[in-house]
Amino acid sequence: MLLHGFPEAAFVWDEVMALLAPQVDGLAPNLRGYEGSSAPVEMAAYRPRHLVADVVAAIGAFTAGQGPLDLLVAHDWGGALAWNLAAAHPALLKRLLIVNSPHPATFLRELRHNPAQQRASAYMNFLCRPDAAALLSERDHARLWPFFGEAAWLSTALRERYRQAWHNGGRGLDGALNYYRASPLRPAAGPEDALHTLVLPDEAVTVNLPTTVLWGDGDVALLPALLDGLERWVPQLRVLHEPGASHWVVHEKPAHVAEVIRALLAD
Repeated sequence: MLLHGFPEAAFVWDEVMALLAPQVDGLAPNLRGYEGSSAPVEMAAYRPRHLVADVVAAIGAFTAGQGPLDLLVAHDWGGALAWNLAAAHPALLKRLLIVNSPHPATFLRELRHNPAQQRASAYMNFLCRPDAAALLSERDHARLWPFFGEAAWLSTALRERYRQAWHNGGRGLDGALNYYRASPLRPAAGPEDALHTLVLPDEAVTVNLPTTVLWGDGDVALLPALLDGLERWVPQLRVLHEPGASHWVVHEKPAHVAEVIRALLAD
């Protein structure tokens, strides 16, 4: 199963899944709030426990009770759900592949103590604004396209696919933005911010599964220090660095991502 992030949808895995077919039976669901999925209006519906419950249900339906999922692959916000799911429900998975998505414990540490990561994540507070969806939609989503940087992979056809996903059947971007609004893991906006008092007990965030992290080292939003000390919470960890890739490594190197997936399934 492959989980997408923001500002995307399940279609971002199409090329990877095509490369894996027909040998690999895969499913890429649209997450809550995104194109083609349910999109509750209330922000509380996007708390982690509800989002993780969606993925638990999807895994149950996909495996039909025939044992644990062979591999969960997850990028960006999909990775945030995957980290939480793997810690809380390890019996549902055999192994985990995370693509440029920070573990909650290292993200909390860096947001508290690393000014560089605080600056890199400052955009998150903009995305929490009540008018963010309207602002991001203006002038053909002029504020959203720069999220992708110098994206040579962003073809005319793919741009149109993104426009369709962002329109979301007329529901727009608020569902996707509620992931940011419902999470305390963002740069502190003041002395009373929840980030200062947030506690993540080790037992709640430790992942006792074979876990591979594939990391595009050119990610400008998620800095390499997020990987420092990760083995404390992920004892069975392997990190694969991609020096020539950015946050969007799934688009930049789909063949390599498929190769990593195929190798993990054969392990």
